[in-house]
Amino acid sequence: MAKPGKNVRRAAVSALRAWAKGHVYADSLIERHAERNHLSSQDRALMKAILMGVLRNRSLLDYWIAIFRKGKLDPEVRDVLRVGMCQLLILRIPDHAAIYETVECARKPVQGLINAVLRKAAHARMRMLRELPEVELATQYSHPHWLWKRWKSLFGKSNAVALMDWNNVPAESHYRVNLLNPPPADAPEPTNEHEAIGSGHYYITDPSTSHAPALLAPRPGETVLDACAAPGGKAVQLAGLMNNEGRLVCTDSNEKRLPRLQENLKRCGVRIAEVAQHDWTQPAPLEWHGLFDAILLDVPCSNTGVLRRRVDARWRLQKKDIDELNVIQKKILEAALPCLKAGGRIVYSTCSIDPGENIELVTKFAQEHERVTLGESRQLLPFKDDCDGAFAALLTIKG
Repeated sequence: MAKPGKNVRRAAVSALRAWAKGHVYADSLIERHAERNHLSSQDRALMKAILMGVLRNRSLLDYWIAIFRKGKLDPEVRDVLRVGMCQLLILRIPDHAAIYETVECARKPVQGLINAVLRKAAHARMRMLRELPEVELATQYSHPHWLWKRWKSLFGKSNAVALMDWNNVPAESHYRVNLLNPPPADAPEPTNEHEAIGSGHYYITDPSTSHAPALLAPRPGETVLDACAAPGGKAVQLAGLMNNEGRLVCTDSNEKRLPRLQENLKRCGVRIAEVAQHDWTQPAPLEWHGLFDAILLDVPCSNTGVLRRRVDARWRLQKKDIDELNVIQKKILEAALPCLKAGGRIVYSTCSIDPGENIELVTKFAQEHERVTLGESRQLLPFKDDCDGAFAALLTIKG
């Protein structure tokens, strides 16, 4: 039987290789590779810490690797070195385990190289950490240079640094009380996520997600649409604000996400919801035209407000993506507009902190549609509000 430690490092390297070759989210890779390598819960936790540590600190790890190994490296060798460096310099795992087990999971021809680089790094660790403040900021905080420059221009240098620092701290869990099934007054706080979710009394989410449903303020008896509903956190809150009275239509563009959406709604006691597949970049079915009192549009976005939770998203995102997302976001707004009753309202929301996806977009949309009035808007920023970044804006339709 293979040594547990060896399996953990091999699993981490395999997950990194899979991530580099495709568009699989890091969270799903943890489950897949933990199961494939038969990892215990303890080893799974270590593999997750290594994988997330590498993705959070990717540029910095490559900077450190380059100190001891100049020139090009085979991609797999680089990932093995990232895994080793992360253990030594980020997770502070004891040298003998970090080095030996990492070397053992590499291919035989490169084990000597891996061993030499990691031993040099262990020997120079205190100097490397002491010199860290001198490293260029985008590299030091492991963010793409274009994103760092964009944030510095938008928010100023100190706020941009604070934002990158925020993104590199693992996100904590927040329990939001389910208004439809609140815990008894004398019930103790849940001790873990599994317990909280299983009880149906709570939903696990960041406080920033509550602002859009609250701004929409759906009332009991109304007909409401949650257009981009999966996995269901905002839909549960909408149903709670409606006191489970009225009609709540929940749609998502991806049919594969609908079972989980239905499961979450049922577990939380939502009785007024109906679930359907629809891509809101396309025209809405005619039977939905003029149907809704209120619509929540939690549109696809750059995720720049939630990069501490979606650890790998910073490396997927490209500068051109924001312009392409703007096209999608406008299409969704255009498609939803005919579905409102006269005097109805839309809340447009994102988990982005980029003005181009947020206030600039809805301002222009209102200017281009004379029946649309832009009302209250809220932009949450991690360095200011101590929560994930998010945006919500209320658009009302003249009767």
